[in-house]
Amino acid sequence: MIKRILFATDFSRWARRAEDYACALACSWKASLTVLCVAEFPPGLNPDYLVNQQYLADLIKTESSQLVDFKGRAELRGIAVTTRVATGIPSEEVITVARAEDSDLIVVGTRGKTGLAHVLLGSTAERVIRGAPCPVLTVRMEPAVIKEEEGALSKPVRLERILVPVDFSNCSLDALGYAAVVAQQAKASLMLLHVLEPVSYGLDFTLGQSKARRLEVETWTKRLEELVSSHQHPTMQVESQLRGGFPADSILDSAQTLPCDLIVMGTHGRRGISHTISGSVAEAVLRKAHCPVITVRSPKLGPGSRQTIPEEDSPVLYT
Repeated sequence: MIKRILFATDFSRWARRAEDYACALACSWKASLTVLCVAEFPPGLNPDYLVNQQYLADLIKTESSQLVDFKGRAELRGIAVTTRVATGIPSEEVITVARAEDSDLIVVGTRGKTGLAHVLLGSTAERVIRGAPCPVLTVRMEPAVIKEEEGALSKPVRLERILVPVDFSNCSLDALGYAAVVAQQAKASLMLLHVLEPVSYGLDFTLGQSKARRLEVETWTKRLEELVSSHQHPTMQVESQLRGGFPADSILDSAQTLPCDLIVMGTHGRRGISHTISGSVAEAVLRKAHCPVITVRSPKLGPGSRQTIPEEDSPVLYT
């Protein structure tokens, strides 16, 4: 069960929708909710300078006031909230608090930067994902949506269908196990998706009709059916879909066309040069997805949980 939720926020417009999700999930799942604000203070600044001391004091005062307001809003919804203020680098402080509180889920908002802006600025959410001791729910807000919703009341949070991309690697099966927990708590259905990449990127972006391709489709269809069967539950409907194409594009398209309210997917949380070279399908999805995404690097499943389908040799597509 997911019983401890950590919501990291700077109370910006980008975090508004993430607040809705943190509160809604804490309320419906009867989970404890800790709200964390980080007064960003880069290591290069000298804390002994009076101007830096004043800057930090003003920042902490503002964030403390915002936390009091948040606690009042949450209590009106019957949610008991613990508030925390930290000083330092936001991603590092979020990871530290998540470990200290043994959180089951971290909730953060993101702008979903792409292109040069992402290269230059990076993303606090993505840094949290790579080091978090538990799954991370990222809720992306587009500038156009923020402008439309300025001053509007919060929209209800819906979790009716959850999309789970699986490539049968350990991390994708861990993500499926976590998605099943979320689905049962939310009374939602699961849609398992496996993407077969093109045989030749220049020629074939479909599943194709060659004999070898048909056999491959039959093999993966059977494995998906076995996975669906092993995860069926009286209170949770499980279905599957096999598609061809680029993994990130197929995941995003499926999430919109089905449609789905949440994507849950695994990630290795690569760092350094390996991340720079290989990139991450999970990060590509969370930057562009129109629905929230839970990335699972460390699932924190209970001791009775296990992978119900043994891993076989297959390419890791989604990490």
